[in-house]
Amino acid sequence: MKRLLTGNEAIAAGAYEAGVRFASAYPGTPSTEILENLSQHKDIVAEWAPNEKVAFESAAGASMAGARAIVSMKHVGVNVAADPLFTYAYMGVGGGFLLVSADEPGQHSSQNEQDNRYYAKMAKIPMLEPSNSQECLDMVKTAFELSEAYDTPVMLRTTTRVCHSKSIVEDGQRTEVPIKEYVKDISRRITVPDVARKMRLRVEERMNRLKEYSETTPLNFVEDHGSSTGVIVSGMCYHYAREYFGDRVSYLKLGFTNPLPMGRIQDFVRGKEKVYIIEEDDPYLEDAVRSLGVDCLGKNTFPFCGEMTPDVIAKAVSGQENPTVPYDPNVLPKRPPAFCAGCPHRGLFYVLGKRKDVVVSGDIGCYTLGFSDPYNAMDWNICMGSSISCAHGAQKVFDMVPGNQKKVVGVIGDSTFFHTGVNSLLDVAYNQSNCVNIILDNRITGMTGHQQNPGTGYTAQMQPTPVIDLEAVVRACGIHQIRVIDPNNLKEVSDALDWAVALKEPSVIITRWPCVLKRLSQADLEEFGSDVFKEKCKVDTAKCIGCKKCVTTGCPALSIDTKAKKAVIDAASCVGCGVCAQVCPVGAIAK
Repeated sequence: MKRLLTGNEAIAAGAYEAGVRFASAYPGTPSTEILENLSQHKDIVAEWAPNEKVAFESAAGASMAGARAIVSMKHVGVNVAADPLFTYAYMGVGGGFLLVSADEPGQHSSQNEQDNRYYAKMAKIPMLEPSNSQECLDMVKTAFELSEAYDTPVMLRTTTRVCHSKSIVEDGQRTEVPIKEYVKDISRRITVPDVARKMRLRVEERMNRLKEYSETTPLNFVEDHGSSTGVIVSGMCYHYAREYFGDRVSYLKLGFTNPLPMGRIQDFVRGKEKVYIIEEDDPYLEDAVRSLGVDCLGKNTFPFCGEMTPDVIAKAVSGQENPTVPYDPNVLPKRPPAFCAGCPHRGLFYVLGKRKDVVVSGDIGCYTLGFSDPYNAMDWNICMGSSISCAHGAQKVFDMVPGNQKKVVGVIGDSTFFHTGVNSLLDVAYNQSNCVNIILDNRITGMTGHQQNPGTGYTAQMQPTPVIDLEAVVRACGIHQIRVIDPNNLKEVSDALDWAVALKEPSVIITRWPCVLKRLSQADLEEFGSDVFKEKCKVDTAKCIGCKKCVTTGCPALSIDTKAKKAVIDAASCVGCGVCAQVCPVGAIAK
């Protein structure tokens, strides 16, 4: 059957056809939809894990037990999973094992632009790079065959455009791959040094055999157009280059990129007057080509970061730019992303941004938007789970300064707290910090599109499951000072911050209100009321004095009628959170 699929949908289809029995992931753009699609199949156990390390280890356990298993994550997630990755690469597999790393050239929704091709090289595992949805499906099936044939985990490295672009896919039927019988074998499974040293030798022998495979696999192929100019590409860059150069050049298209086919590369460049290496992020291919003594055109010609789209290639190669309408960029209004109307984070950051006695340590999630206008309520953020750890370290240093009155506030989401925030809070309690920690419990994993997590009461396959009690977890970590508040109630938020800042021991404030975009569960309706998000706020124009205080809340449902000089609320956007009504100095706004 032919279908139009995104790369992520095709990866899921390939895993299903390959007979995968177990899948695990932590949601992260651009990889999220892989597990979402796998969760639709009842003959696959598909799970959201608390973080990528747990996801990897769960899939490794499934593989060692004899089943084909897949784990997927965005590029920075591999940092979290790196510990088990490097050791599992020594151990070999039971059932086939596939790691999908979704990289993000251009940083559309990520805090860095790392190139995870180097993870495959460092871990000494084979790597495949698809360039379209059909290759995503086909390479996933090939990856499981390679995994079992060479007794190795395999990495499938994708990028944002591969993950989210759609192309025609011809898919097939599922192959039911039997679960292998488990046989205890400490020579392959126990990584004490004496055993691991022998494993290390097997890894090198495996890489030598994979080098031979790399030279002969049809995943690496030449498109010969009789040109003296050659282009070496992998992944989506193949299509970018194809769109610009067409048939004017010859191509070496690499789909199997660790180990690289050095012999095929040498054959391809022989006799070429000019060789372009077009790749996103780091000069992974270029360094290999230059090691052969080839003077190629790579990062000395193309940008060192960002996506290598056809317009970028055209500008780098010929100086040609796409025609556009002349405009002055200085007069364009800035349109930064904003909290949704009714977002439960708004009230907290509105109050937090007005305090001069705090430094705010942020984290990864929708709430990162608290750094910008009109809140200006965040000082830094690094990675998932770092807010509490950084708050702890910074508070320790501030406390060294005589007469210091600054308090550090760590802000973290509920899903992010489960991800790696728990460990950080343990550190705060264990090392007797004095920081304030705020967990924003909006009842879902918001930023990546409403995936379930341990606090929502449902699994990835929407089976009811026990809800992890955040307050109980916080107490178990050793924190005694805890308050649970409604973040839409500005007085409650302010009072809780006053209370926490005055303490001489660590505290946790839990803001509890559902994401405004969430499909509410029965438990949500019972806790927050059946009329939640159904009310509206309205401006009494007779009372409104046009002071614009309400728009400083940053709510996109609010604007100012410049002719009437009155506030206006868009009824289609408003959900009646009431934050604007609380800041209006003349009581002109009411539900």
